[in-house]
Parts: sequence; C-alpha cells; structure tokens
Amino acid sequence: MENRINQAFATKKENILSVYFTAGYPRLNDTVSIAKSLENAGADIIEIGIPFSDPVADGPVIQESNKIALDNGMTLKLLLEQVSEIRKQVKLPIILMGYINPVLQLGVEKFCKDAAAAGVDGVILPDLPLFEYETEYMTTFEQHGLKNIFLISPTTSDERIKRIDDASGCFIYAVSASSTTGAKNGFSDDQEVYFKRLQGMKLKNPFLIGFGISNNDTFRKACLYSAGAIVGSAFIRLLKQTENVSKDIMDFVRSIKKA
Repeated sequence: MENRINQAFATKKENILSVYFTAGYPRLNDTVSIAKSLENAGADIIEIGIPFSDPVADGPVIQESNKIALDNGMTLKLLLEQVSEIRKQVKLPIILMGYINPVLQLGVEKFCKDAAAAGVDGVILPDLPLFEYETEYMTTFEQHGLKNIFLISPTTSDERIKRIDDASGCFIYAVSASSTTGAKNGFSDDQEVYFKRLQGMKLKNPFLIGFGISNNDTFRKACLYSAGAIVGSAFIRLLKQTENVSKDIMDFVRSIKKA
C-alpha cells in the first residue's frame, strides 16, 4: 500500500494543512478524540508529538504541553497504542514528531516495527543527524514503510538542502525561522526571500512551512510559496482553553483554511 503521506500529496498539491498536537495533552486519553476531531474538521495531516522532558527546539507553549503530558503518564509505548486506536477510525496520514532519545530507548528497530504496525506513516526527529540516518537507520525505516521527514531552516545551505531532498521520500519540513517554535505575527521580508529561494530550487519533494503559522493570514501566505503549512503552538493554545473539543477544533481548522 502506498504511504498515506504520499497519497495526500498526490491527491492535493496545495493548501495542505498539517496540525501538530502533543500526545496525552491536555489529558492522557485525549489523543484519540483530538485526532478524530481533526479529520472531521478537514485537516490533511495529523502530527502527534512524542512528549520529551527536554524539548529544546520548542517554544514555551509546546514545552508546557510536553511537561503536562509526561506528568499525565504519557509514554511512547502508550502513544503507539493510542495510534492503533486512532487508526480504527481515522484515515489521515499520521506523523510522529519528537526527539531521538525516547526512540533510542525503545530501540530503533522495535520503534519502526511497532510504529508501522500501529499505523504511523512518517516520523520527524529534529535531532537525528542526516548522516546517521543514512548510514544507520534508513534501511530499517524503509523496511517498515516509514518516511523520515527532515527539517531545513533559513540558515541551511543549498548543498545541504539538496542532500536532504535526495534522502527524502515524501516532503521536507521548512522551518520558517531559526528560532524555537511558537506563533508569530506574519513573515518578515527575509523569511519570504528564503521561501522564494526554496521555490526556485525545484526540489523533487514538496515542502511544508512550519513555525509561526497561527491563522488564515499566515497559512495563506505560506501556501503562496509551498504545498502547505504546519500549525502547532496556536492549536496547543486552543486545546489548553477549550470547553468543547470537537466544536472548537472544527472552528479552528475552518478558520485557518477558509478561502
């Protein structure tokens, strides 16, 4: 069966919305209902964060959600059980995003096997070096049909972007700024120059823009240059204050995507 991420990009070339949330947040067993609500609301890709005790690349909103999820008792093993549950009802591509440490603790081979069995389509591990992935783990990922998604930023050289493009098999995660995650207001001229540079490189893989996407305006602007965008901190903020999860997620996704 073709990977669900590749299917999503094959059927929809633009305005793809990927939504990130932390597993086990706000409550331990919210992961399944949030994923279902995202599919019902019209999201295109679901990105689930593997909580970690030291999420250095993330801003305060996602850091706090990691801490609460861990305090709630979330583990990688439990997350994979929850993904199996999600898969009984949700057809959207599911990507796990986190740091390499919990994956190494479980064992890369076991992680890939269990993740694939649960219905995971791809993984984003920002602190897994490209060279290490290519020399040690690529074969294992490919055996289990898991896509490894790399991050690039405004400081990434063209040469390295081309190497990442060659090593990628679905899409590239283009971080909009060389800073931690978190909603910003709009994009600077420098950021738009960077997006145009990526556009002009004619990469074989599409790219999604993440960091700083928080509303319809930033989503639309990102989609001018890319296949779509990733929303994280703004969605976590919504989960923190919602009283009615399914309704608020529906409203949130529609407000981001509205034409």
